[in-house]
Amino acid sequence: MSSWQPLSPVERSVAIEVLVHGPLSRTELARRLRLSQGSLTRLTKPLIESGLLVEAAGPGGAGEIRQGRPSRPLDVAAGARSFLGFKITADRVHGVRTTLRGEVTARLDRPLATHDPGAVAGLLAEAAGDLSAGHPAPAGIGIGVGGRVHERSVVAESAFLGWRDVPLAALVRERTGLPVVVENDVAALVEAETWFGAGRGLDRFAVLTIGAGIGYGLVLGGSRVPHDEEDRGFGRNWIIDPHGPLTPEGARGSAVSYLTIPSIRYQVAAATGRDTGYEEILAGAAAGEPMAFRVVDEAARALGTLVAQIANFAMPQKILLAGEGVGLMDVAGDTVRDTVRAHRHPLAAPVDLETKVSDFHDWARGAAVPAIQVLVLGLTGQ
Repeated sequence: MSSWQPLSPVERSVAIEVLVHGPLSRTELARRLRLSQGSLTRLTKPLIESGLLVEAAGPGGAGEIRQGRPSRPLDVAAGARSFLGFKITADRVHGVRTTLRGEVTARLDRPLATHDPGAVAGLLAEAAGDLSAGHPAPAGIGIGVGGRVHERSVVAESAFLGWRDVPLAALVRERTGLPVVVENDVAALVEAETWFGAGRGLDRFAVLTIGAGIGYGLVLGGSRVPHDEEDRGFGRNWIIDPHGPLTPEGARGSAVSYLTIPSIRYQVAAATGRDTGYEEILAGAAAGEPMAFRVVDEAARALGTLVAQIANFAMPQKILLAGEGVGLMDVAGDTVRDTVRAHRHPLAAPVDLETKVSDFHDWARGAAVPAIQVLVLGLTGQ
């Protein structure tokens, strides 16, 4: 792959600043990075020559000092490289093609008939070919998996796929000839939101996802906090009420038992004897159906408790609530917010809670961002 590696640490900081916050005038870029104009010129010259940075059309922007020939702002050539991102679920593969800034330009879905690692890698290779058809070869592939990932290449453990120590990056690379980065799906989503989404420019930022499971990620100093416990099921051990509802697996009163889609459906089915879809349960709660309302109301109070605890202990500037289960906020958002306030100090600042309904293509886009970080900017895995 033709790449812009290797970058020195200072060159990398310049590239990241422009990628995430650009276009930026040279004066503003020097101010942000505390560099002299001479040092900035020396650092940006090879980045421009390599094609990573370009001079954007238009004025230099706020803070640009106009002396002599007008200076044009620096930007990344976002469309000069494309990346592929994939999210693997239990029964489907969801894929996207993105620009260097993670902007989605194409998407697809493929049914997943087997969890055999070789077959899954083959399906990913076929999907990569379909997403790339008629376009220049992508610079690399990012894959998001619900499970523990070792060195951004090996799926150490994934319960829903039944995998242990699967060298997924190598399997896909063998079939595509492209560099591959594998990451825990929640970690990848947090990286994407930190660089290009709700957390851009924030020093402290948290992400809470609800859907088939519960995920959590924390950003401090503008960078995601990596940890070995990713996908170790912290939600199963985050007890809201030890006398609370059961999960299908028999755990009682945890965040999972209150908030995940399977647990919410399980509670309603146990009470009514009827298997009901998540959207139908939310609609029933909105209409005042007693059982649906009770389960959804308890879920909303549990969610408010979690948000308040995150705010109390991590003190983020913003909390992003994402995942396929956040339709809960449309029905019971007032209850969530009331519960947050009840669990905070009366004089505490309001929690900046942003909600993003995420489909699996958003998760696939998230998987592309670690590929951008590793393959273009030379950032390493954990």
